[in-house]
Amino acid sequence: MMVGGHVEKAKFVILGGGMVAGYAARQLVELGLPSGDLAIVSADDELPYERPPLSKGFLAGKDTEEAIRISPAEFYREHAIEVRLGCEIESVDPGAKRLHMKQGGELGFEKLVIATGARVRRLEVPGAELKGIHYLRSMDDSRRIREHAGGARLAAVIGGGFIGMEVAAVLAQKGIETTMVLRTARIWDQFFTPAMSHFFETYYAARGVKFERNASIESFGGDGAVEAVRLARGRAIPADIVVAGIGVQPVTGFLATSGIELSDGVVVNEYLETNQSAIYAAGDVANYQDVLYGKRRRVEHWDNAVSQGQHCGRLLMGERQPFRHVPYFFSDVFDLSYEFWGDISGADQAVIRGDVTTKSFSVWWLRGQNLAAAFVMNRPDDERTAAPQWIESKRPVKGRELQDTSHALS
Repeated sequence: MMVGGHVEKAKFVILGGGMVAGYAARQLVELGLPSGDLAIVSADDELPYERPPLSKGFLAGKDTEEAIRISPAEFYREHAIEVRLGCEIESVDPGAKRLHMKQGGELGFEKLVIATGARVRRLEVPGAELKGIHYLRSMDDSRRIREHAGGARLAAVIGGGFIGMEVAAVLAQKGIETTMVLRTARIWDQFFTPAMSHFFETYYAARGVKFERNASIESFGGDGAVEAVRLARGRAIPADIVVAGIGVQPVTGFLATSGIELSDGVVVNEYLETNQSAIYAAGDVANYQDVLYGKRRRVEHWDNAVSQGQHCGRLLMGERQPFRHVPYFFSDVFDLSYEFWGDISGADQAVIRGDVTTKSFSVWWLRGQNLAAAFVMNRPDDERTAAPQWIESKRPVKGRELQDTSHALS
């Protein structure tokens, strides 16, 4: 499928049809993109769409396909933006500035943004090929899970991160008896403090979700379709639908011979530039230099893809500024919504405001006297405002100042 016409060369090419492409296109149009200057090459069969609803509203059946598209098909036609769907890349030639397609043919470019995202990690145990075992990355994935869940009674969600938590909440609210299978002793232990894990586990349990902790999956049982998740020491969890959220890997295989530097993604500098002229990378695939934290990071969240997509739009139009941004994500589970800013690694103190046994609390991680990260759920707006501002400004913060909830944060 193509939208907006066919060209053999485009001034700007975005490789990948996800959120980076969707938001970069909108930014370019706002900046006066000349008609016909942009081509988007996507392995997906859908126009760019928002990914958060895939494990929330779209999975629950509340959002339609059209509702989650970043821009309608008319947007691309009106601005003569070519969108090649279902198109995979064989290789990139930075010297000749050409993309070689798996299906044959080439596409030239003056400037290229690599935004191929990531693919899900898959379980490699006996029975992993059984029908009814799902992974969540694309709209098609979410649609299949939603359709399968319509006739399911018992669900197993493998993984205790934000995808696992969101999917488990949606399935439980559909009346499906849901068990979360955790590799560790508590939910999302890489991020949550023990008190936070306890709160969420208690909240989920009160809504019918069960937990298998420190679990090692040995195999799946079933005759053609999954019927059970078999754990070590002989324990089995009955399940007629399984959703695994065990992480992702950046999509970079097609770049192996390109000369573009790779290391846990595409290596870029603070301007999102690769080591090859006029080639950038953004979103889940980009391993970028974070100027706020003075470290390299690769971020797999919505806000990063949106912000880097917009930044790439400005870069392509000649505005060369470093990407300076506080890492952020949000999540919705059951009737709870929370937000997170920053990076907890290296923090030496965690301060709680509010009551961590209720639905209204925030957690503030300090590194020395600087705020490193903040989690905020159902708290006053001053806390939501202060969190990113304090992280970016590096203003000195004292633990006792944070603990004193009698005063607003300013």
